[in-house]
Amino acid sequence: MANLSKDIQCAGSDTQPPMLDRTDFASWQQRIRLYCQGKENGVNILKSINEGPFQMGMFRETLAKGEEGTSHLGPERPRVYFDISPEEKDMYNVDIPATNILLQGLPKDIYTLINYYTDAKDIWDNVKMLLEGSELTKKDRESQLYDDFEHSRQHKGETIHNYYVRFAKLINDMRNIKMTMSRMQLNSKFINNMLPE
Repeated sequence: MANLSKDIQCAGSDTQPPMLDRTDFASWQQRIRLYCQGKENGVNILKSINEGPFQMGMFRETLAKGEEGTSHLGPERPRVYFDISPEEKDMYNVDIPATNILLQGLPKDIYTLINYYTDAKDIWDNVKMLLEGSELTKKDRESQLYDDFEHSRQHKGETIHNYYVRFAKLINDMRNIKMTMSRMQLNSKFINNMLPE
């Protein structure tokens, strides 16, 4: 049962973003992006993660219309929320939810390293730097998957279907991190480790 709850926690739900498994950043990266896309205003949430928070920029008010259609502009000032268009408000309003989604998907040890960042892009870039670029993490994951592959066998009382599903999940995890094995090696491993009927 503990394994099932761990799988559910890693997968996430509609109300909770997927939890990062530090040994499988590539999979989490895909799942968190899909989770963001499924949210209201998902395109802008992803834009906030990829490009950073919405920048309001500067604004010059038109004070008066001059002769021949020219405008007299006031001094340049920073724009405020009420100066921006509805589309820009949508972009501005997703910065905090984007940050929350990422922070909620982090395990406590990584959260404590990252939580002082306030922008989703900074959080994303730092988690990526911590985990994706870490050759040790990738090697750990490869080693773990190879070990799981070597010890994979049908358990007593397990149906062939359940064994196949578990084996296929393992192979899919291996392919996600670009581990390759020949089809013959995979088929042989599966067949040779089935229990006799």
